[in-house]
Amino acid sequence: MNKVTLFTQPDCPPCTIVKMFFNEYNISFQEKDIKADASAMRELTKKYGSYSTPTVIINGEAIIGFEIEKMKIALSIND
Repeated sequence: MNKVTLFTQPDCPPCTIVKMFFNEYNISFQEKDIKADASAMRELTKKYGSYSTPTVIINGEAIIGFEIEKMKIALSIND
């Protein structure tokens, strides 16, 4: 089972599309809103070196930005 975390913020259309993608493929994920949670913002910037959303963490590896193909590879989705 993959451990998936999605860093989001309000008014982020690509974040919404990533959530739709995860739901379409029945991928369980934890969502962290960087605007509502200061510790999520610190984790995003300090631990993963990202300053943008969406940032997806799959099994500890960061995929920064709207990168559906990279997510499919990391999640072993072949379609």
